[in-house]
Amino acid sequence: MDPRRGKATRTASKAGAAVPKVSARSSRGARTEPGGSPADPNAARPGAGSCGPARKSGSRQKKSDPASTEGTQVRAPGSRAKTAPMRAGDPANAAGPEEQAVPAEGPEPPAASAPALPRAGSRRRGGARCSGEQRPPPRSARVPSCDAPAPAAGPHRREAAPGSGKLRAVLETLRLSRPDTSAAAEVVNRVVDHLLRRLQNCESEFKGVALLRTGSYYEHVKISAPNEFDVMFKLEVPRIQLEEYRNSGAYYFVKFKRNPRGNPLSQFLEGEILSASKMLLKFRKIIKEEIKTIGDADIIVERKKRGSPAVTLLIRKPEAISVDIILALESKSSWPASTQEGMPINNWLGAKVKANLRRQPFYLVPKHAKEGNGFQEETWRLSFSHIEKDILSNHGEDKKCCEKRGMKCCRKDCLKLMKYLLEQLKKKFENRKELDKFCSYHVKTAFFHVCTRDPDDSQWCSKDLEFRFDDCVAYFLQCLRTEQLVHYFIPTVNLFSQDQIDKTSKEFLSKQIEYERNNGFPVFDEF
Repeated sequence: MDPRRGKATRTASKAGAAVPKVSARSSRGARTEPGGSPADPNAARPGAGSCGPARKSGSRQKKSDPASTEGTQVRAPGSRAKTAPMRAGDPANAAGPEEQAVPAEGPEPPAASAPALPRAGSRRRGGARCSGEQRPPPRSARVPSCDAPAPAAGPHRREAAPGSGKLRAVLETLRLSRPDTSAAAEVVNRVVDHLLRRLQNCESEFKGVALLRTGSYYEHVKISAPNEFDVMFKLEVPRIQLEEYRNSGAYYFVKFKRNPRGNPLSQFLEGEILSASKMLLKFRKIIKEEIKTIGDADIIVERKKRGSPAVTLLIRKPEAISVDIILALESKSSWPASTQEGMPINNWLGAKVKANLRRQPFYLVPKHAKEGNGFQEETWRLSFSHIEKDILSNHGEDKKCCEKRGMKCCRKDCLKLMKYLLEQLKKKFENRKELDKFCSYHVKTAFFHVCTRDPDDSQWCSKDLEFRFDDCVAYFLQCLRTEQLVHYFIPTVNLFSQDQIDKTSKEFLSKQIEYERNNGFPVFDEF
């Protein structure tokens, strides 16, 4: 055994009581009927759906106290679960109806048509081969350095997963066809290139803009259809200084270090502050005027959404395509101090990769900070979408991961399934407001933390998709229950804090996901 690993394991074992373990779910073979009544009253484990308390965070931001839960089991990281697999019909394992994971309010979910998926077990770093028959014992769970909540390793994995082909069948339906993708990209590129030439060739305040393609399509994790695109028009702004807004870590006032006389952006100043609202208003006006000159296209600018940094175009022919165009200020200065402990990829992608990424520019988008019941319209928000794209493009510990001759992992497949799960639930409850504030960025953030916790490529073998997806779902559930989802780049920011998303909404989503997880994800078969 590596002496360094032995030391890490002993250290983790001493702190074992402080690491929560995600409690057992309903027995994988037992289905939960709509309305909460189990098909077999003895078919679920006690404490289904509960989880342990959140671990203390080193974040400077004050975090909400997690709701108390029952059924918490604690064991030292790295130890093997000693309980035998639960069987339906065992009186000792029966749970009352109140302990079943059932959806809260709203339409009753249908009965499951497929059995649920089993939990995954952790693997020792570098100690398991994708095709090996012998399974190593679970290793200690790694906790992200930015103190994101990390559930302990699950029970020892089984050799086969009931309904193991279901997720792969879902992924096939999400796969974008090359002809459809090419056609959509061609339309979008023509419109975007036209707008870019207009801004660069005219004597405007935005003459220096350049294109930066970001978002799920360019990260190759787009699902369902190529009908949404995110595009950044970046504008370099040298010699600026940032003033953090109310210790938010993410929102800033932008000032020029020197007198900006002669600077075309000086007209957007409010005193010494570069006004995000004024600049976005002019940017929007130019785009609205220019799309009228694009021939053979049916395009409209959608109504501005309050607090949104995007100018959203709707291309209506030949098919409906939404394009978010976001103005971004590019700064080549050092990243703000609030990001110092963020992006914990040292044990995953390596310290050198992290250093190289931090040498890239950072961006500020005209996203306004909340201020009471309104917004502070002069603030800019940090954006790292270009870094997220780089991480997802080069996501393996082995630099050949997912290349033609490299090992195929299931990281991106897990992210696609997580995004699809949220998307399907939002469709199912589109007439309710509880899910309005949740977005794919929450799923992506949780996914990055799981990758940090489990950095080895051997833990993400393609054949282990079902187990790894279940780990991602379990982690996201714990974030919802503890109301803790740490921003991956700004660890002082909690994306699930009470002021960002109310507790009722988090509880609602948690119950819906728990129901899906216990019943084989019937929502994947809907819509």
